[in-house]
Amino acid sequence: MSMSLQGARGKRGRRGAISEINMTPLVDVMLVLLIVFMVTAPLLTSGVPIDLPQTNAPEMKVEGSKPLTISVTPEGQVYLGEDEISLETLLNSVAAAAGDAGTQQRLYIRGDATADYGLIMQVMGDLSRAGYARIGLITQQREP
Repeated sequence: MSMSLQGARGKRGRRGAISEINMTPLVDVMLVLLIVFMVTAPLLTSGVPIDLPQTNAPEMKVEGSKPLTISVTPEGQVYLGEDEISLETLLNSVAAAAGDAGTQQRLYIRGDATADYGLIMQVMGDLSRAGYARIGLITQQREP
């Protein structure tokens, strides 16, 4: 019996360890991850689809906490982040979302290029009158 065990060991020993790494599963996983990130990356921006106006101004450097984004659509709807709000509840909603930062919270207004300019200025004026001094308008960089 010991002869057959030695023979089996001998066969196993001659084959040796598999030294090749199968790259196919790694490549498959990487391609799936690449596709997932390519699909989700555009969705990471603010969810309200609007056509931003274009400008030649350089991009501003921003430090500190994440700003609140207020969007104005061409139909006159106002959104705080992705939640639709009315002009009457704008200040209360912003104050609740600002939390401890209070009137020092940075606010970004995204107005569609075809939206009513008066409505965008009304939103900005209401926020300014309430004491919010760090208000910015978001635009797209103009293509050369």
